[in-house]
Amino acid sequence: VWEFCQHFIESMKFLILVALFGLGFAQHNPHLQHGRTSIVHLFEWRWADIAAECERFLGPNGFGGVQISPPNEHIVLNSPWRPWWQRYQPISYNLCSRSGSENELRDMITRCNNVGVNIYVDAVINHMCGAGGGEGTHSSCGSWFSAGRKDFPSVPFSNMDFNDHKCRTGSGNIENYGDANQVRDCRLVGLLDLALEKDYVRGKVADYMNKLINMGVAGFRVDACKHMWPGDLSAIYDRLHNLNTKWFPNGSRPFIFQEVIDLGGEPITSREYFHLGRVTEFKYGAKLGTVFRKWNNEKLMYTKNWGEGWGFMSNGNALVFVDNHDNQRGHGAGGASIVTFWDARLHKMAVGYMLAHPYGVTRVMSSFRWNRHIVNGKDQNDWMGPPSHPDGSTKSVPINPDETCGDGWVCEHRWRQIKNMVIFRNVVNGQPHSNWWDNNSNQVAFGRGNRGFIVFNNDDWDLDVTLNTGMPGGTYCDVISGQKEGGRCTGKQIHVGGDGRAHFKISNRDEDTFVAIHAESKL
Repeated sequence: VWEFCQHFIESMKFLILVALFGLGFAQHNPHLQHGRTSIVHLFEWRWADIAAECERFLGPNGFGGVQISPPNEHIVLNSPWRPWWQRYQPISYNLCSRSGSENELRDMITRCNNVGVNIYVDAVINHMCGAGGGEGTHSSCGSWFSAGRKDFPSVPFSNMDFNDHKCRTGSGNIENYGDANQVRDCRLVGLLDLALEKDYVRGKVADYMNKLINMGVAGFRVDACKHMWPGDLSAIYDRLHNLNTKWFPNGSRPFIFQEVIDLGGEPITSREYFHLGRVTEFKYGAKLGTVFRKWNNEKLMYTKNWGEGWGFMSNGNALVFVDNHDNQRGHGAGGASIVTFWDARLHKMAVGYMLAHPYGVTRVMSSFRWNRHIVNGKDQNDWMGPPSHPDGSTKSVPINPDETCGDGWVCEHRWRQIKNMVIFRNVVNGQPHSNWWDNNSNQVAFGRGNRGFIVFNNDDWDLDVTLNTGMPGGTYCDVISGQKEGGRCTGKQIHVGGDGRAHFKISNRDEDTFVAIHAESKL
């Protein structure tokens, strides 16, 4: 009887928890199609190009989803200024942006869903445009607005719908990040802060998000969550529809991953948002960059307990990335430690490590180049927008014969090493972190059960070692130096003995100083 009662009490606790947090737990699920595990951020891509990329590359290569740039109507700043950040200054919730029209957006969502690739919208709901945004029709749909009068008739929002009456700073902007009220009630870098406590404002935001859900998106990356009260976000998320049953199981909740920059030392923490959905783990890329750069005496061997063992949030709450559109420009979090496409060799290794390791939902960055101009450690051109025509319209993404991109588009997700590691993650999904080895320095190796094994040499000397891979015997193609094609390896071959042991030789002068094999790369 005692055991029965204990079991009953535990069951009731669980049911109460599910009742209280059921929506939040459900919103942690990215709803990736079976066998897919990673998201790619196609930063500033046009909808027509994303639709084509889903069909020709992302779908066939096992990518699970795309984070798209904000699709709402935004301010348009005068040429030659077409900064990337104008996308983060809403004018209305009309679905016409420099990425394309509402019809093009709808076509992209449909075409990507049809090949098993989900769409996640970057939702900017904390604010409208900057207070100095002027007035007129310099917006992506041509809607009239007045920033000075806080008048956005296309929503409509008026001066009644903003937080200025609550902000207690002289400037109206956030002046002290140690004051949680300022951070949530005042203007972030001058952006007009919406009064999300108002039922009317919540309704307008939810209507915008629900329109996108009805079109078939799988969820949202919610921008600037640190600057919104968790209670306000909860009230908005509670109004969201279930996902479209044309593509998702009945009753599926939208995937929510929230931008909360939390490196420690501030009153607002990421854990305040865990009950609402996943949260972006900014410590991940900052620490991984420090390790691969070998700064502060960090060594790769120290990552044996990578993940929660490093003080990161729990695995089930984390969305992880090596770099994002902010911190690859020195904004956001992580500073100079962040590894980006400018450091291509290190970037491929860091992304490879992330994709091989079981922690978190992974997001790969896909960037565009800009003309860097560093003065006193600061990039003077970090504002530059995507590759554009003289009229300011965004250029299409041309695909070269070698599968790379042209016209200033970097397309890291198409780099062989990164694309093949996305496939690696799919193959090893669900398998435990196993068979760790290190040389007490920057040479490490680990497996994922009996489905995959990866070896890194980030030392200034050669690696030459025989290791237990945990893999079945046979000949495998290294998916970093090449891949398996037509029954042969285009790069290195790795021979695994019947005892699961294999010899690895990686020169520190190789193009890529890591090797990876998996069950589907076996000859």
